[in-house]
Amino acid sequence: MCCAMKLYDWNRIEKEVMNSLLTRQVIHGEKMTLARLHLRKGCIVPLHQHVNEQFTIVESGKLRFLVGNEQAVLATGEMVLVPSNTPHSVEALEDTSALDVHSPVRQDWLQGDDAYLRR
Repeated sequence: MCCAMKLYDWNRIEKEVMNSLLTRQVIHGEKMTLARLHLRKGCIVPLHQHVNEQFTIVESGKLRFLVGNEQAVLATGEMVLVPSNTPHSVEALEDTSALDVHSPVRQDWLQGDDAYLRR
């Protein structure tokens, strides 16, 4: 056996307040980052891009995504793939809970380079 299994519980992972409309919980693995985001209605994640490929899965609520030149509204149970290095932004149309899966690990978040989320 090469590795030990790691267990996590969202109830024990710190909720980081990014701004008055956004909180997140983050788990960094060896090759990916998983984030649980809580966005209040009206929250806007401004246009940004990163080297990471990103899946966003809406657990509850509704989000408007702008990815490149395309726009889509995602509701509970729907998901989007944002290709790496593609400019994108998000608007919460309702109070929303979503999971973000990033690969590789979000080094910028580990280094605290996430000021765009703190506005």
